[in-house]
Amino acid sequence: MNDKRLEHINISAFQDDLLKWYEENKRNLPWRENNDAYRVWVSEIMLQQTKVDTVIPYFNRFMEKYPTVYELAEAEQQDVLKQWEGLGYYSRARNLQTAVREVVETYDGKVPDDPKQLGSLKGIGPYTKGAILSIAYNQPIPAVDGNVMRVFSRVLHIEEDISQSSTKKLFEHYVEEMISKEDPSSFNQAIMDLGATVCTPKQPLCMFCPVMEHCQAYVEGIQERLPVKKKAKKQQKKKYIALLIQNQEGKYVIEKRPDSGLLAGLWQFPMIPADDIMKKDWQSWLKENYGLEVDIEESCTAIKHVFSHIIWNVDVRKAMTNQEAIEDNRLKLVSLEEMEQYPFPVPHQKMIPFLEEK
Repeated sequence: MNDKRLEHINISAFQDDLLKWYEENKRNLPWRENNDAYRVWVSEIMLQQTKVDTVIPYFNRFMEKYPTVYELAEAEQQDVLKQWEGLGYYSRARNLQTAVREVVETYDGKVPDDPKQLGSLKGIGPYTKGAILSIAYNQPIPAVDGNVMRVFSRVLHIEEDISQSSTKKLFEHYVEEMISKEDPSSFNQAIMDLGATVCTPKQPLCMFCPVMEHCQAYVEGIQERLPVKKKAKKQQKKKYIALLIQNQEGKYVIEKRPDSGLLAGLWQFPMIPADDIMKKDWQSWLKENYGLEVDIEESCTAIKHVFSHIIWNVDVRKAMTNQEAIEDNRLKLVSLEEMEQYPFPVPHQKMIPFLEEK
């Protein structure tokens, strides 16, 4: 590989400057209390597509409930999803539990320090693998995510599109060349902190950067133009009618989502696809799809929820049914108190305050 980009850099000085800054400025984060591989793993899975401040209370609660791989392996999936409720991207939680069960069954509860074994576990991609092996086991292995690509695109003036998988491999190569062999754990965490606090996406704080003098983009005054990333596809919009259906006993109808796909395994209030079903057909659609006979009232609220690839616009309405029992096995009748045991995605959590005791 052409390593001309490394010619202008004194790698040893870059490492020293970065690690000295990290020692003095590292963030006080709960998963850094020790470098236990399981704690590192849980934190890295939670941090995917989620901000640090959001993750901290979830991480603390999760570790209190599942302090080792054994508690998580033995837990009911619905309980794990309930702990994850509000973090989003719920497949992360399901994959984490599947992988942890494999660690217990195959590796006697020890998170593998072998790259091949670790990388074969469900939900562990190259970044998570690199983070665990470097932070927990001090192996000089790159952990390249968006933060890291942003830092190195500026330091090395790399203009390749970071949304391409080939570009990620390019960054992995360069991080491998530049990572500290003596302290890879601190090196990778230092780059993560640098990207989060100094080398930010907009208006990077170059004057406070410990590696400013090594940075090609700063020298050329183009740091705000990097990294290069093509625009994502426009998100698809979907309209739904969500129904808060109460029966004569004051119980509400909730529905378990399918075991695969968006929000798999979580619970919600029944939703009518409003783009496809006209208002005059709502009752017949519910009867045909769920065996429910309901009277639908006016809107009580509207909720917009943005996923990575889709936007939900949900018209929330109260409804009444005279049915005392429900035959569809996707549905349950539960009281408000019982409802607290079930994991709901964020848009449906926002509907709960509109429910009423009977």
